[in-house]
Amino acid sequence: MINRVHLIGNTGKDPDIRTLQSGKKVASFSLATSETWKDHSGEKQTETQWHNIKAWGNLAEVAEKYIRKGQLLYVEGKVTYSSYDDKDGNKRYITEIIASSIQMLSKKGDEVANKEESKAEREVPGTSLSNMGLSDKSINEQISGTGPTSNFSDDLPF
Repeated sequence: MINRVHLIGNTGKDPDIRTLQSGKKVASFSLATSETWKDHSGEKQTETQWHNIKAWGNLAEVAEKYIRKGQLLYVEGKVTYSSYDDKDGNKRYITEIIASSIQMLSKKGDEVANKEESKAEREVPGTSLSNMGLSDKSINEQISGTGPTSNFSDDLPF
């Protein structure tokens, strides 16, 4: 069975860093992914999904030092679900992505450069990746693990 998610999106806020009693750090932040398409009348439509990301240990320390609001990130991890009872006794549900890998695709301040580059990129149907300033080559390298910063394992069972 596989529980694996790959996301490319922009951070919604600076990471919230907590240090547990054990000394281990955990970083929490939101990541926005968007899908853009043209509706039946030809008008451009965009839908944005927000993902709650948690990074533990060394990844939390990296997030604390380098991740800031607005950055373009590639996040790989697993989906987890939990629930709790709020103060009024209502059951609340939480969906989170527990990050196993985070790659920074832009630095703070690169948003302007990415917007300029995206004008020259062709739009990829059903996605907004080209609007984020990524070329098809960099998208494919990040997703397939062939890029220079890839850390995908070569011992996959398929």
